[in-house]
Amino acid sequence: MKRAALGVAGCVLAGAVLAPYGVMLLTALKPDAELRTTPPRLLPLSWRPGNFLEVLADPGFSDWLRVSLVVAAASTAIVVLAAAPAAYYTARHRFRGRTAFLFLVLVTQMFSPTALVVGLYREFFELDLVNTYAALILTNAAFNLAFAIWILRAFFASIPKEIEEAAAVDGCGRLGALCRVILPLSLPGLATAVIFAFIAAWNEYIVALTLMTAPERKPLTVGITSYVTAYVQHWNHLFAASVIAIVPVVVLFALIERHLVGGLTAGSVK
Repeated sequence: MKRAALGVAGCVLAGAVLAPYGVMLLTALKPDAELRTTPPRLLPLSWRPGNFLEVLADPGFSDWLRVSLVVAAASTAIVVLAAAPAAYYTARHRFRGRTAFLFLVLVTQMFSPTALVVGLYREFFELDLVNTYAALILTNAAFNLAFAIWILRAFFASIPKEIEEAAAVDGCGRLGALCRVILPLSLPGLATAVIFAFIAAWNEYIVALTLMTAPERKPLTVGITSYVTAYVQHWNHLFAASVIAIVPVVVLFALIERHLVGGLTAGSVK
């Protein structure tokens, strides 16, 4: 009885979470005429899947999608490459200022890009990087780096040092032990860092709105708002674009989901 109640509660909660996505999908399948009917209907009278094809055929949408993919992938790669050695060193070494460094890393996570957007714009303006990929990539990498260091440090610290000592006996140096032993055992932590960094960069809006002014250089989060303005309201295209924008994140999660549930050191020792 208790298990059944938990199952029902889980289904209700899942339905409440998925309901907005359902409304978004149904709206994306409506023709323009049904968007202004009174009273509004949830289900379309005339299904129009061609809205998705129109959005995909839009050159502007292709540009926005390309920018989002480049920015999110590049910033995620920088985050992982920078966080892994920093987290490994802080997990394995005691040095003067270690606590202050970790505290500083934690404090940087507390700042919102919105609060720093004026300073960021001024800085990138002086460097002539406004309206460039580098501005968004560096900003997203900087704001996601702190979380990645903390999550990877926790994983690295949980791995027994004896495994590294055994690797050293076999001839591995510090770098070899990190690449061949520690990182493979930390795939759940790496997967978490990758997903967090990618989704955060993919969904970022305020900094992109401020730094990217050319229409062809706007990411999806900024570009798709042009479907609904004070003079033009294509709600079906907006929601169709929003549904398509979810796909890369879902695909990424599906590819690395198995690492999230894998054991941290499963099979590493007998």
